[in-house]
Amino acid sequence: MLDYLYLGLYTFFKVLLKIIPDVLMRKMMYGMAWSAYRLSAKHRKRIMDNLNLAYGDTLNSKEKKEIGIHAFMNLLDTVFGIVKRDGMSKEKVLENLKFEGLEIIEKYQQEGKNFILITGHYGNWELLSQSIAIKFDLTLVGVGRKIDSDVMDEVLKKNREQFNVEMVYKQGALKDCIKVINQDKVVGILTDQAIRKNQSIDVEFFGHKATHTPLASILSRKFGLDLIPAYISTEDYQTYTVKIYEPIKHIKTDNQEEDLAILTQLQSDVMEDVIRRNPKQWFWMHRRWKNT
Repeated sequence: MLDYLYLGLYTFFKVLLKIIPDVLMRKMMYGMAWSAYRLSAKHRKRIMDNLNLAYGDTLNSKEKKEIGIHAFMNLLDTVFGIVKRDGMSKEKVLENLKFEGLEIIEKYQQEGKNFILITGHYGNWELLSQSIAIKFDLTLVGVGRKIDSDVMDEVLKKNREQFNVEMVYKQGALKDCIKVINQDKVVGILTDQAIRKNQSIDVEFFGHKATHTPLASILSRKFGLDLIPAYISTEDYQTYTVKIYEPIKHIKTDNQEEDLAILTQLQSDVMEDVIRRNPKQWFWMHRRWKNT
């Protein structure tokens, strides 16, 4: 029963997003984000705890509040964007996007080299994966959690696949990613979530210990693939910038543990640097430091 409720809501918002002018939709989204920040004491506290841990008193309460509101705004933009792009042409998806660092991925393609894309819950992360797959005419395979509704999971699967984005699920992700790489597809991994202590590698993140997925590091070392960081941001929720960063080169010495630790810390360093440049874009609702 819930499956069809979710599907009904999806269809409702798909129609709504087509008929409401973009400028009005952005105002509505900000109002919804402001309301969510005010009403959800649990998430507001978590955001403030994270910001206090990361920035201490270098940001004032007004700045932290605005960052918190934008964390909800980015979530709404990501979710509504998924719905709005359903059935959209690939050309239309790229209309309001600009890319920085195009030459980095183009060089790998020209040399016939595969790579692993790393990113985080930053900006409109669903648009990032779709835009990169379209722009570079590649199949990008993300790693994620299967949602509880089978009906909606299938809807999202089809939505992503129309833009050359596929998914493998976290359970059994390593085996599936190996298969994907052997098919010369590009694996994309969100690296900024806390995971179980016994499945993670500890890193320094904003000056504090945090758990970090080792998946990208393991695949990089096993297959000799470089890691290319890419993140998306917006100032107005109309135009978006995809920035592709210099690759993290693969490492393989006789010391596997050290190799993985170095590769994983480098990923954390890039993520922290990106967030510091524009903290409004990150998803501060994560319990990022919960397992340390």
